[in-house]
Amino acid sequence: MHILLTRQLEDCSDLIFRFKELGHIVSHLPLLVIEKVNYDQKKLNDCKSIIFTSANAIKFLETKDINKNIKCFCVGLATEKKAKSVGFQNIIAAEGNVRNLKELILQNFDPSDGEIIYVSGEIISSDLDQQLIKDGYSVKRLINYKTNHNKIYDDNFVEKLKINIPNIVYIYSYNSALSFLNFIKNENLQSFWMETNLMCMGEKTSSILNEIKWKKIFLFNPGEEEFLLYKI
Repeated sequence: MHILLTRQLEDCSDLIFRFKELGHIVSHLPLLVIEKVNYDQKKLNDCKSIIFTSANAIKFLETKDINKNIKCFCVGLATEKKAKSVGFQNIIAAEGNVRNLKELILQNFDPSDGEIIYVSGEIISSDLDQQLIKDGYSVKRLINYKTNHNKIYDDNFVEKLKINIPNIVYIYSYNSALSFLNFIKNENLQSFWMETNLMCMGEKTSSILNEIKWKKIFLFNPGEEEFLLYKI
């Protein structure tokens, strides 16, 4: 099968390798451009735990002076891998979704243990910090990156895509869905996807692309990408 992945290369390189190893053709179309946002490093001084729901949050964080032994909660394996690469030792990772991550925090960190810092981008799919605050936790959100729509695509790539439209497309966020819809419309590809299975992370993400005719739409959590191949 021909599979189109749409995350940043560092977030999907392992998946690209795995899919190719399984004999699939893989195309890569990063839909978002990630940029650092300046933040107040002092917010991290007294924190007793830290939450990451994306590898980008770690990528754009100055970690030199952070205690690497504090409890570090990660949303999934890719985020956990990034946290390990910068030295965090006490990592607790969920299975790819915020709901599971919240349960792990409730089980492994007591509100009386101290302040939690939630490091994230400007746009988040779930208000995890507010949910935890309602449960009695002291949580501060630190925004250290933002995403913009990618507006520059290689013409040769687009032409090759038209000739060989993917059987599967993975879309990971509401913002990515908006970007992909813009790409489809700008390149006049609206009628090309009737034999393509659209894989979206959540209904909010898939709703953006409902105006395009797809073969089928599936909802998934990070880490389920390979499993979905066997549902088609």
